Amino acid sequence: MNDIRRVAVIGAGTMGHGIAQVTALAGWDVALTDARHDALAPARERIRRNLDGGVARGKLTAETADAALARLTLAPTVAEAAAGTDLVIEAVVEDLAIKRALFAELDAVAPGDATLATNTSSLSIASIASIVGGGSGAGPGRVVGMHFFNPVHVMKLVEVVRHPASDPAHVSRVAAAARAMGKDPIVVTDAPGFASSRLGVVLGLEAMRMLEQGVASAEDIDKAMQLGYGHPMGPLKVTDLVGLDVRLAIAEYLHRELGGAHYAPPEILRAKVRAGELGKKTGKGFYAWPTTPS
Repeated sequence: MNDIRRVAVIGAGTMGHGIAQVTALAGWDVALTDARHDALAPARERIRRNLDGGVARGKLTAETADAALARLTLAPTVAEAAAGTDLVIEAVVEDLAIKRALFAELDAVAPGDATLATNTSSLSIASIASIVGGGSGAGPGRVVGMHFFNPVHVMKLVEVVRHPASDPAHVSRVAAAARAMGKDPIVVTDAPGFASSRLGVVLGLEAMRMLEQGVASAEDIDKAMQLGYGHPMGPLKVTDLVGLDVRLAIAEYLHRELGGAHYAPPEILRAKVRAGELGKKTGKGFYAWPTTPS
């Protein structure tokens, strides 16, 4: 079950291209696809730049970087990406209906013994898995949460999320795959927000409320957590990296599922999302970010 040779990554955005990069560096053949075909070439270019940066910093040899890029192929369809794969990692938009539709398709086109992993940061793995079983007959047990963190090539944590119908062999395969990618996995039970989002969102939303109330500047709120609590990055800067739209969607989901005023999105977050200030990816969130060519 842990003998992975080929991986498919579905979604070539911020998370997907990073997952494809670390997967190729682990030594596996990787097929990357996206519903937007025009996203594939820019994703490959971002991976190339990341690898070149690793070489420049002495983290990788040029040979290792070149070999990883050579293992990456761009697939025009989900069916072509998933053909003959051992592990599929989904990294599409954080929308339950879209993910369920994709997993229904994957169930039909991926091999019956392939593990189907979702990079969702908060949605129910059981709900995603419940759509699986009609095409291959393999059942929902092969669906596992595999939550990476941004930037994927830097962050060490991967949350491996098991649901009530999870097959332990597929859970073990995902944890082993994460370790092969140089990550440090934790195994958590399927619950709204898992471990990281549930805690991280509360901290981020409270930081936003403090900013809204004029308690301190964004920089000083973040510095309080960095210097006072040893966090490598403050909650507002983390929100900019995650994406304010993503944080808003997670907060709304957790507030709906768990209740509690601490999960209610503050108006400052809603206003910034309405204004298109989504963080680093748009050049402005709680901080201003330099724009880089795509």
